[in-house]
Amino acid sequence: MDMLKILLLIIKTNYMVNLKRITGLILTSLIVIAIGCNSKPKPTDSDKPTENKDIKYKVTFIELGSVRCIPCQKMQPIMKSIREKYPTQVNVVFHDVWTEAGAPYAKKYGIEAIPTQVFLDKNGTEYFRHVGYFPEEELVKVLNQKGVK
Repeated sequence: MDMLKILLLIIKTNYMVNLKRITGLILTSLIVIAIGCNSKPKPTDSDKPTENKDIKYKVTFIELGSVRCIPCQKMQPIMKSIREKYPTQVNVVFHDVWTEAGAPYAKKYGIEAIPTQVFLDKNGTEYFRHVGYFPEEELVKVLNQKGVK
């Protein structure tokens, strides 16, 4: 009987020590996550519209995401490619919705997940929307709908 009491005491002691360690790890992780989420990166050039007032674009391609989001980061080369291939036909705009400057655009466009791509015609009317990573070849098909060649 004494051996059983000793064994239960050892188990209880080890459980409490491990529980304290796990709780400490969880709290530390939550603090690190909170700090990371609340940090405000400096606005980048990509936060500013690339619109040239002298050009009447056929399509405005708006990417709503974050520079800290992995799928959003994968969209960056695609946006660059579209800018280079269609400089006078497509206005490519990026808003980092996790920044103070970009957050109003998340509200304006009703963003629920990132990345989200919104496509506006030459009159500023939304004609297509996609959520998630959007392969360039599929994106170009959407641009072609409004005469982008």
